Amino acid sequence: MMYSVVIPAAGQGKRMKLNKNKQFLILEEKPVIIHTLAVFQRDSWCEEIIIVANSSEVEQIKELISTYGITKVNKIVPGGNERQNSVYNGLKAIEKAEIVLIHDGARPFVTEELIHKLVVEAENKDAAILAVPIKDTVKESDGTKVLHTVDRSMLWSAQTPQAFKSEIILQAHEWADKNQFIGTDDASLLEQLQKGVSIVLGDYFNIKLTTPEDIVFAQSIMEVKRGGNE
Repeated sequence: MMYSVVIPAAGQGKRMKLNKNKQFLILEEKPVIIHTLAVFQRDSWCEEIIIVANSSEVEQIKELISTYGITKVNKIVPGGNERQNSVYNGLKAIEKAEIVLIHDGARPFVTEELIHKLVVEAENKDAAILAVPIKDTVKESDGTKVLHTVDRSMLWSAQTPQAFKSEIILQAHEWADKNQFIGTDDASLLEQLQKGVSIVLGDYFNIKLTTPEDIVFAQSIMEVKRGGNE
């Protein structure tokens, strides 16, 4: 069962408080984007990788994928003003698989096992996302005081990859572009079209590197994974 994957990597990482793209942060002697790409490079189900990058960083990414032997990258396309625009650019560049995954470049700890479960679910149900149950108590507030406690039994934290039949997610992005709707993730565009999205249980290790604290968590995760392989 084959798939293509679009990897948006054009974000500036402002919350990381860096003067460079967080994709190029070094984690155990390799850039974060290479850790992410390596997962799909190893996966026999992955047919092609489309990277969406800042125009000014395309050459840097080309150099990295050459240095680290990432051969499945079919195209590197320019990003847009928002992540959603970048993903749409990537989707339009896909040439191959019926199933397309969309995965954050700064989320390097996804596993082949989870990817395969997600692809099978998308094949059967048209659209599926990785997600994990919310662990913390969630409060609704007006900014100054608590209004009430939200029932967390029905709340999930969405992750990537998110997987879709290619024609369905392309249709959703076309609709969003035409109607100038910006969603919080790709699955939210399907929700606007009243299309179902299945949940596949994700992994709490599958974090996105967003703030400086996440680097500490990432280093700990790598130590745990390295210990499991010894």
